[in-house]
Amino acid sequence: MAQTAASDAFVAFERVQKSYDGETLVVKDLNLAMPKGEFLTMLGPSGSGKTTCLMMLAGFETATHGEIKLDGKPINNIPPHKRGIGMVFQNYALFPHMSVAENLAFPLEVRGMSKSEREEKINRALDMVQMRAFASRRPAQLSGGQQQRIALARALVFEPELVLMDEPLGALDKQLRENLQFEITNLAHQLGITVVYVTHDQTEALTMSDRVAVFDDGRIQQLAPPDELYEKPQNSFVAQFIGENNTLEGVIEEISGNNCTIKLDSGEIIDALPVNVSAKGERTKVSIRPERVEFNKERLQEGAHLLKATVKEFIYMGDIFRTRVSVAGNEDFIIKTRNAPDQRRLIPGEELEIGWLAEDCRALDA
Repeated sequence: MAQTAASDAFVAFERVQKSYDGETLVVKDLNLAMPKGEFLTMLGPSGSGKTTCLMMLAGFETATHGEIKLDGKPINNIPPHKRGIGMVFQNYALFPHMSVAENLAFPLEVRGMSKSEREEKINRALDMVQMRAFASRRPAQLSGGQQQRIALARALVFEPELVLMDEPLGALDKQLRENLQFEITNLAHQLGITVVYVTHDQTEALTMSDRVAVFDDGRIQQLAPPDELYEKPQNSFVAQFIGENNTLEGVIEEISGNNCTIKLDSGEIIDALPVNVSAKGERTKVSIRPERVEFNKERLQEGAHLLKATVKEFIYMGDIFRTRVSVAGNEDFIIKTRNAPDQRRLIPGEELEIGWLAEDCRALDA
């Protein structure tokens, strides 16, 4: 998805800062523009600023500096209930004394809708999440997954253009979480709604989003579609935080166009793509994804780097083999290979040569 200019964005943060104590900034100079209909995930560790951004957009927190706009209009001074935004929380936030239908009727009553209009919208929202048969039940009579479907239906019932979700699947078990991930994404695209989704689960972010904003220390470290984030991390934090990643440390010997030569701390010389390095003599962390490393000689492409390695551990994981080796001073270097009939199983203690292509290897900040 192309970058969106702030002027034609549906949701825009312009130089937004947030401090709770007047000294420490938990959000630092945030600029972010989202087009209508985008599913954007704010991803990051605890305390990185992602939930604070969501709460400022919802109106539950006030920006210390800067402006937040919705459809071109500043909303900093508009109270939450007048922003017309749907919200889904991790703890469902359903009214326990009300039936499912009454929970869904509440946001419609607040908006002064007639009884017949309310019933029509409630039935439509319950159909969306396949929960119409549960309309007369109370939240306590529902499972966690069912309660989260109702919370989602309540956020959608008044047909908002923007829905915010804060760790909505965090309390559910793995299989249910995966099912709901696809349902939420499909529903968002069907209805054409704009979604801002907050999670610390990288798999969730990669599978659900059009773009992901990776937060750390109050700033967006990288904003990109999931494949770009995984394949082309812009710094060491993103490389380490998204998916599994191998790093080797060393010093830049030479930079020339799309290639740089690195002398590893263990003495080996390798080539890599210079991504976040600028000069000879600079320290760097080299990032290589486990699935880009090969140990079958016949599968190694021409020009691949070869390094001597010792097998430490070989784990059968069904669809893949996960091998831990010691290479170039790194005792926890991971290789992931497909479970295929011709794929060799390795034995701990075995010595072998492993390899990868220079373009799969990214020289990042130290």
